[in-house]
Amino acid sequence: MAKVNFYINKNGILKRKQNTVYFVRKNEDGKLEKKILPIEKIYSIYAYGRISFSSGVVSYFSKFNIPIHFFNHYGFYEGSFYPREKLVSGDLLIKQARSYIDYRKRLELAKKFVFGAAENIVKNLQYYERTKGDLKEDISKIKILEEKINRQKDIYNLMGIEGNIRETYYQSFNKIFPENFNFDKRTKQPPENMLNCLISFGNSLVYSIVLSEIYNTQLNPTISYLHEPSERRFSLSLDISEIFKPFIADRIIFKLVNKKMINENHFVRELNYCLLNEKGKRIFLQEYDNRLKTTIKHRSLGRNVSYQRLIRLECYKLTKHLLGIAEYKPFVIWW
Repeated sequence: MAKVNFYINKNGILKRKQNTVYFVRKNEDGKLEKKILPIEKIYSIYAYGRISFSSGVVSYFSKFNIPIHFFNHYGFYEGSFYPREKLVSGDLLIKQARSYIDYRKRLELAKKFVFGAAENIVKNLQYYERTKGDLKEDISKIKILEEKINRQKDIYNLMGIEGNIRETYYQSFNKIFPENFNFDKRTKQPPENMLNCLISFGNSLVYSIVLSEIYNTQLNPTISYLHEPSERRFSLSLDISEIFKPFIADRIIFKLVNKKMINENHFVRELNYCLLNEKGKRIFLQEYDNRLKTTIKHRSLGRNVSYQRLIRLECYKLTKHLLGIAEYKPFVIWW
């Protein structure tokens, strides 16, 4: 049975009655509405409203291995309910930790994440260079920075290269998007304009889907290589997200803006920040869900796989690298 991602955009309560979970909320008339969640068909849940639930609901989600990703009022990632790991490998955990402790091995993997992200950024710009033009200089700058990746001797300088690549990339957006979506500088908390809002919203989604895919492997999400592990984040999700943000989040933004599926009417401006309104969130989430379900014929497997499945395959490749089976090569768009 194919499972789907489930999105909750309203405030309400998750209630369990025996083997059924309901989402209960008040409608515009103040009357209670109940919606049954198809638990056996749900892969992960994205909660954008203020949600309360009992331990019974948590226990039931754990039984079906369903993670819940929580986003605040502004649409930004806050945290996840992460069920008890069902796929555990002591051997892989030890080797994953050793690859972090051994600085040479850590740096090797960190470079691969940055290289994969850079290559996918270039693929995006090459696509729009054919239609928008005037992007050759931006592509050239990124290629020059990309050549410096392998020469870096420490993570700090490597992240500086990665930051410069993204700065060049984001500045090129002014040649791709209409004038009202101009990009000045990257601002996150809070985003100061519509484009920064879309980037932050999309990046949060990519982070959460990568976490869902890591959960379904034997990898530990807290041991990372490019980003420093910390107590309050799943830093391996940040590493792998770097590769997939250009492919998933950015391409959604390109489509929504250039096809005028989203405009100024889908944002709320308050003081020094800009946020998606409820309708804007729905449009973005719908396109996000469609993109994850899109399939492509995989060159190695010889069969169609979804874009979401490509993230799981990336986790498997990293696992094989850590176990010494095959060298990790980051995902790069091939079509």
